[in-house]
Amino acid sequence: MGFMASLKAQQAMRAHGKGDIAKARSLYEEALAKGLMEARPMLGYALLLIRNSEFEKAMDLLIKTQKAPDLTPDRKSQLFVDYAACCAKTGQLEKGVRLLERQHIHTPTGLTYQTLGYLYVEQLDSQPKPVANEETEVTLPEGMEMPEEGLSVVQKQEILDAQWQERMDNAFKLLQEAVDYDDEDPVCLDNMAQFYYRVTGDKAEAKKWFEKAHEEKPEQIDSLWFLSRYDLEKGDTAAAIEKLETAVQGNFSPLNYVDKAKIEAELARLKG
Repeated sequence: MGFMASLKAQQAMRAHGKGDIAKARSLYEEALAKGLMEARPMLGYALLLIRNSEFEKAMDLLIKTQKAPDLTPDRKSQLFVDYAACCAKTGQLEKGVRLLERQHIHTPTGLTYQTLGYLYVEQLDSQPKPVANEETEVTLPEGMEMPEEGLSVVQKQEILDAQWQERMDNAFKLLQEAVDYDDEDPVCLDNMAQFYYRVTGDKAEAKKWFEKAHEEKPEQIDSLWFLSRYDLEKGDTAAAIEKLETAVQGNFSPLNYVDKAKIEAELARLKG
């Protein structure tokens, strides 16, 4: 990698930091064309692409970044987190979860706890508990042999229930580890809240965790969204609007439960 590639990368990061996205993008591209192979600016450009919903291009760049000589353990964790986020946004949630699970086992960090916890919630929420029928195919538990007459619907359901419970238990274990790892991390607190709200349906328990997350980070987008749902349930539209007006000013990421457009639409509806 030449001097000019490094220079362009430094200029790109400065422009990115100042919020001049168009200039930063142009400079990142120039740096790459000149042979850029530095993890820090490459990860910066990948994040820019992700925030612009250019997930496929970001994934290609992240794959290339794996060969950067300055890919420290922290940067490698960032790379895997960003790649998993891209997988989640391109219909490859299972792949993203598997990749991040392997990275987390190798190098657990606050960032991997945050992202993997959220992806587990997404996974469980998007794939409801299965219901068996005659045509349902199941994977037999280790050590279990297929009966000669095959499995009944009841037996299939028992296997599916056990597999579902195992996934629930694994997710909760990770979420609990995350808040034990850092009980002031607002993202991990919010993940636990969303698990209760979206997966188990225990909204009373969820509210406790949303309030903890909100206390740690009053401007956190998803916590504000869900807390506004509680306001609406008790008829306090003004309080809900106040929370949403704060949320809509936030810095959105692909792993937010709600995007800016959804909050804007909800504000418009509530203001009528």
